[in-house]
Amino acid sequence: MSIVEKFMTMEYGPALEDPREALRWLDRHDGRFGHFINGAWQAPTAGTYFDTMDPSTSEKLATVAQGSAADVDSAVKAARAALPAWQSLTSHARARYLYALARQVQKHSRWLAVLETLNNGKPIRESRDIDIPLVARHFYHHAGWAQLLEQEFPGYTACGVVGQIIPWNFPLLMLAWKIAPALATGNTVVLKPAEFTPLTALAFAHICQEVGLPAGVVNIVTGDGSTGEALVRHPGVDKIAFTGSTEVGRAIRKATAESHKKLSLELGGKSPFIIFEDADLDSAVEGLVDGIWLNQGQVCCAGSRLLMQESIADKLIGKIQDRMNTLRIGPPLDKAIDIGAIVARVQLERIQRLVDQGVAEGAACWQPSIPVPSQGLYFPPTLLSNVHPTSVVAQQEIFGPVLAAMTFRTPREAVELANNTVYGLAACVWSESINASLHVAAQLKAGVVWVNCTNLFDAACGFGGYRESGYGREGGREGLLEYIEPAWFKNAPPLHTTPLAMDQPPEQPSDFAAPPIDRTVKLYIGGKQARPDSGYSIEVHGADGRLLGEAPLGNRKDIRNAVEAARKAEGWGKATAHNRAQVLYYIAENLSQRREEIAGRLAAVVGKKQAEAEVRLGIERIFSYAAWADKYDGAVHNPPFRNVALAMKEPVGTVGVVCPSDVPLLGFISLAMPAIATGNTVIAIPSEKYPLITSDLYQVFETSDLPDGVVNIVTGRTADLMKTLAEHDDVDAVWCFTDEAGAAAVKTLSVGNLKQVFTNEGRAIDWFDVKQGEGRWFLDHTVQVKNIWVPYGE
Repeated sequence: MSIVEKFMTMEYGPALEDPREALRWLDRHDGRFGHFINGAWQAPTAGTYFDTMDPSTSEKLATVAQGSAADVDSAVKAARAALPAWQSLTSHARARYLYALARQVQKHSRWLAVLETLNNGKPIRESRDIDIPLVARHFYHHAGWAQLLEQEFPGYTACGVVGQIIPWNFPLLMLAWKIAPALATGNTVVLKPAEFTPLTALAFAHICQEVGLPAGVVNIVTGDGSTGEALVRHPGVDKIAFTGSTEVGRAIRKATAESHKKLSLELGGKSPFIIFEDADLDSAVEGLVDGIWLNQGQVCCAGSRLLMQESIADKLIGKIQDRMNTLRIGPPLDKAIDIGAIVARVQLERIQRLVDQGVAEGAACWQPSIPVPSQGLYFPPTLLSNVHPTSVVAQQEIFGPVLAAMTFRTPREAVELANNTVYGLAACVWSESINASLHVAAQLKAGVVWVNCTNLFDAACGFGGYRESGYGREGGREGLLEYIEPAWFKNAPPLHTTPLAMDQPPEQPSDFAAPPIDRTVKLYIGGKQARPDSGYSIEVHGADGRLLGEAPLGNRKDIRNAVEAARKAEGWGKATAHNRAQVLYYIAENLSQRREEIAGRLAAVVGKKQAEAEVRLGIERIFSYAAWADKYDGAVHNPPFRNVALAMKEPVGTVGVVCPSDVPLLGFISLAMPAIATGNTVIAIPSEKYPLITSDLYQVFETSDLPDGVVNIVTGRTADLMKTLAEHDDVDAVWCFTDEAGAAAVKTLSVGNLKQVFTNEGRAIDWFDVKQGEGRWFLDHTVQVKNIWVPYGE
């Protein structure tokens, strides 16, 4: 037999990583761990423990504490007590602590990688070469942000005590994604690791002790879902950061609705992997292997939906099957295997159940003829073809090594199929045409798009989803914004709504100051004045009780019509920023021409002084957002790979705006203008106390070249209209700046599609103060960042 023949027939031999160091560390703790609270190990209050297992052998690794509400309370109190001293440190001092954590992770990298593989079941190659280096990278990167924080984010402060809940698929990496930015920005932390994989979080607690991190800055409480629920509901927590399933994310959103907790959610996905006919198919297949079979497919951004151009489908399927036949599945500590163990039996059973359901719905199931260990929790790599776009395996997150394949004919059809789920976490596009790739990437509803590459992550590049994949970002500058807020807002007093009062005695009315008593306005929907569906109107009175006119009483049908009109106007987001800026300048120009007339009518409600100020500042504010329109743009990141990551700021979409009551004109302008400046469309509910401002606004819009449907105005009972707006599944975000009850209501009512919510949390905002009433804080809520990764070079 020749050397070539011997090479081709050679079998891989085992190359097992030695786990002794990790096992010795477990033995030093007698295989039993309490919680890490206030810098020390503490036994659980209830004295309850549970076992954590090695999924590749089903053998017990250690016993860990089951956290109770009392344990969570103890951890939150420790974090609260540590907060003042941690925040009083200089930026440099905090930076040095994060640097020390990064160095210590590097020093313990092999031990951490082995411990991760033992507890999670992922191949040691992935833990060693991907997870742990990225953990260190996140602490290094955020040590830099800690150093620069005051220069880069002046006027911002930490949220306070942060509760963090992480999943089991990337246990230590998810910890780093959460803890590094929280500490860099001056927060203290209570973290709950996943029930199945707590060991590397406990190892990180050990590292915190080694570097001398002040007691209480990081606290780790282990346990099941009830522990996480206690953390979410604890009144002493200022922010919750959660990574996990969409179902649990929805429950967390509901549980925190009536609190002032800031919330970021990184949830599930059903990511499309799009391959065009001009792609390098061999490279695409290798990318696909990484996209769906990394970590046994237990990845929220796994490329689990293969979309193939029809002309290459048969050829591509053959290549995929050939490659699947070379995959090795086995003990995860073996350096020569590709696919390790599923994390838990309940997850293994879920994968099999969904595959069976997909086959029952018409999919063809193919699995390679490769050996699968009989001991432990393993599932073979699986290809489901002939999948219908509405099949359960095309719509639900399987979270396993299962690929669902479909075909398309045109780029437009590819985009439609790719966006045909409730998720929007990530996507891959493979084509030799960068022009075509970027054209498709821009249309995908996904927070991350990889072009001719897959599963690339870096601390400098934000990661997070659209739609029901959650909101908020991990990593990058935008990730830091999740852990800070304007200092003035954090310390703002509660909003006390009182009847509007004039600031001077009523003057003798003039022609423009006292409109006829029968003045009746209409709704403004799709660029047209519209009568309310109800057929009713509501009376509008001045501060002195005088009847000023009547406003339409809008209802559910009117809101639905407005949403439909706003959706039809989404081409506004594709207009150039320069064009949007020009329209805003026109709006300011036309408002300026009618300033005396509008101020005169407004004075009957808020008084002459406030009315004049609202008009004057309104014009200035529109100018400000016209100025921002072509300047609030993205960035180009240079991660440590042969790639650039284009951080594109994209409009959120259709935004519902509930305006403050006591500043009818300026409140409307302060909320609607930043939204449309960045390309969103708006359905606005104006001040219920003075909805007649509607007629002045739509006359301004109609003379300013604003496209039909970009701004829609529905007047009526704020509470009723707000409910319909929050519940509407075709609305992408709701901004509510009323009272505390209104803020809680929109959070609760909008859990259906997990739309983004931006509120004043029932706090008073001085809309006449430029530092509070305009600027980046508002603009940051008008966009979501999409990171498009593009490789370069040969």
